[in-house]
Amino acid sequence: MEERRKYRRLDLEGELLMKPIASEDEVTPIPISIVDCSRGGMGFQSDQQLIMGDNYEANLTIWTKEVIHVFIKIVRGTMLDDSYSYGAIFIGMPEYDRQRIAVYETVQETLSGDRV
Repeated sequence: MEERRKYRRLDLEGELLMKPIASEDEVTPIPISIVDCSRGGMGFQSDQQLIMGDNYEANLTIWTKEVIHVFIKIVRGTMLDDSYSYGAIFIGMPEYDRQRIAVYETVQETLSGDRV
């Protein structure tokens, strides 16, 4: 079957930062399991139920162990047996950070011999 995704998907580590908007409460980091990530967005699993269409902050740990602070918008959600699966798009991500993900896509393609 022909791959129709716009960008190659990558596995990364991350955490979602939960904090009510306009609140003085402390940020609560929620670990997430990033299933795939591309320059356009990411898919992840979480034990926390999130609201469709809401925006969240997240920290992505990339292959160099650097952390990219991103803002995401939840666009898809599915309830699993014991967790939730989400799809999110990046909002307002600087081009510099998109390019860091693009470099990793290229490295992964070269190492695996695949072309998407």
